[in-house]
Amino acid sequence: MEFLCYHRDRPGSLPLRHELNEEHRSYMDQYAKEMIARGPTFADDGETLTGSVHIVDLPGPAAARAFAFDEPNYQAGAYRDVMLRRWRNTLGRTMWDFPGGRTGGNRYLVLGLGTGQAADLEVPGDPDELIAYGPLLSDDGATWLGTAALVRAPDPDTARAVLTSDRYADIEVHDWQFGGRPS
Repeated sequence: MEFLCYHRDRPGSLPLRHELNEEHRSYMDQYAKEMIARGPTFADDGETLTGSVHIVDLPGPAAARAFAFDEPNYQAGAYRDVMLRRWRNTLGRTMWDFPGGRTGGNRYLVLGLGTGQAADLEVPGDPDELIAYGPLLSDDGATWLGTAALVRAPDPDTARAVLTSDRYADIEVHDWQFGGRPS
C-alpha cells in the first residue's frame, strides 16, 4: 500500500531540523527500497524549509503511522502536524524514474483537498511534467480524500492547474525539490 506523508514544520524549528539532519537521513535510508518520492518543501523565498514529503510503499496503515510518527524530527518536535494519507501511484514510477531528472525547472507539491465526488483520477496533461501523481484515500482505500502531485512547472499557478480547481475544498501549492542524500 502506498502512502503520502507530509510533515509540516513548526515555526522556528529550522535549527532543530539542521541538528537532526543526519538522524533524519539515516532513518529514511531504512526505507530506501519502499520510497517512491521524497523531498523538502520551502516558503516563497525558496530557502526556508516548511516541511518534508515522503511517498512510501508500506504493508498497511499501522506501518505508515509508525513511519510517520517514529521519524526523528517528529519525535523531537520539529513538526507542527502530519498529513498521512493512503495514496495510489497512478504513474507507476518513482521520482528517480522521472524523465526530467533531479534538476532543472521549478518543482511543486500540489495537494488538492477533496470534498464530494472523486476528481482527477486520470493522469492530466503531459505525464513527462509529472514527477508523482495520484489520489489521496482513506486507510481502507475506499474513500477519495483528494489528489496529490509532484509537478515540474514554470510557476505555482501552472502547477495548480494540474487539478480541476472547482472540485476541491482547497488546493495547496508548495515549492518542492528532490530529496535524499546528495549524489
